[in-house]
Amino acid sequence: MKRISILGATGSIGQSTIDLVARAPESYAVEALTGGRNVARLAEDARRLGARIAVTAHDDLLGDLRAALEGSGVEAAAGTTALIEAAARPADWVMSAIVGAAGLAPGLAAVETGTTLALANKETLVTAGPLLMARAQASGATVLPVDSEHSAIFQSLRGEDMATVERIILTASGGAFRDRPLEELHEVTVAEASTHPNWAMGQRITIDSASMFNKALEVIETREFFGVEPERIEVVIHPESIVHALVGHRDGGVMAHMGAPDMRHAIGYALNWPGRATLPVERLDLVRLGQLTFREADPARYKALALARRVMAEGGLAGAVFNAAKERALDHFIAGRIGFLRMADLVERAMDEDAAGADGAGAEITLETVTHADQVTRQAVDRMIGARAE
Repeated sequence: MKRISILGATGSIGQSTIDLVARAPESYAVEALTGGRNVARLAEDARRLGARIAVTAHDDLLGDLRAALEGSGVEAAAGTTALIEAAARPADWVMSAIVGAAGLAPGLAAVETGTTLALANKETLVTAGPLLMARAQASGATVLPVDSEHSAIFQSLRGEDMATVERIILTASGGAFRDRPLEELHEVTVAEASTHPNWAMGQRITIDSASMFNKALEVIETREFFGVEPERIEVVIHPESIVHALVGHRDGGVMAHMGAPDMRHAIGYALNWPGRATLPVERLDLVRLGQLTFREADPARYKALALARRVMAEGGLAGAVFNAAKERALDHFIAGRIGFLRMADLVERAMDEDAAGADGAGAEITLETVTHADQVTRQAVDRMIGARAE
């Protein structure tokens, strides 16, 4: 029986993971579940799966969580320290699905135990990729990708020699506004940006998909996870979301990974690796699909992609600055303080001003320096909004 923990259990990735685990209760023992403010969902899943501990990130909700778990035998805890401690509990497999930079410290705590870390939190690699990989190597931990694109690359590379890889191609649906004229995007609403044409995801990642910031993060993540040069990473728009990634070799051959847009495939692959298990996902009907289309990711339309290239060129703490500015700009868009296209402008300005003193490749990447860069950058973005409002 495999002992597992799910960090970020109440989000879309966490819920998909729970769906798979609940279908095979004889195969898994659940150590820890963590979540945010949805303590009712967290407690219900902890009871159903027989978790040893349930942790909410918010100290003020500890009483609610304890009440919801009363009589279940499941331990309750709350707060950042409790999250990190939960991540470090003994487990064979840990899902890292906490959204945003908040997932970094728990992810690092998990790999230090030597476990297998299923990484859905892309911000961990964007902000501190070298740190995570170094700690995983030191502890003997295994890091498996859970993003659909990186799982696709990982699967396509199985049995291949990285030295033969000429290019890696990430596909992007284009999000909610892929066919809307650029000049109309100034006025789009949060509700419009929160609807994805293909994938069922949380609000933040759905908006990031529409702005292409999600794909920008994935470009950086590809470099960090697979160690390929930035110039060998490409992005194309693929509206159908059937081909998740492609790997091109020096002999001209291209290996494509295809599947229905369902995160349970990538999650299930990581959960059962190095084997494969039967998964409850749609099987492709190529005749019904009829055709698959691809087009250029227009750099004028998707400014986030150019900013990702800049992050990779600058190195050091540039990823932490980029991600923090992106997360805070998204907060302001959701709150109605800025327009949709303003998000990319704020991120670029934050990188230009470098209030965090990221210092390019010369900055040491530690949990402390990344956390500092994250906090200072968020404050800088807030000041930019305040200056603009005046």
